[in-house]
Amino acid sequence: MSQQNRDYSEKRDFIRMQVEAGMTIVQGDTRIEATCLDLSSTGMQAKASSHLQVGDRVRILIPSEHPSLKGLEAEANVVRVTPLADGSQQLGLAFVTLS
Repeated sequence: MSQQNRDYSEKRDFIRMQVEAGMTIVQGDTRIEATCLDLSSTGMQAKASSHLQVGDRVRILIPSEHPSLKGLEAEANVVRVTPLADGSQQLGLAFVTLS
């Protein structure tokens, strides 16, 4: 199987859920309010007014709207950054740890 076919196949192994949820990205002492666009078991896409770069390590916080459910906390690597016309960024984040 070619690398291109394998990459496509691997993407199909993880279902992406379309989500529009408020979240916080933490990098060092900086907290960035963002919007989660989609979520899978290995990562997520987010939109944020940030200046992150590929390779940055960040902490992700998505609070739960339900008191009986724990929110999502994760360490993630920034794997893709796409500048948007409004000055914000669309971010591809790969989970390193989930809690």
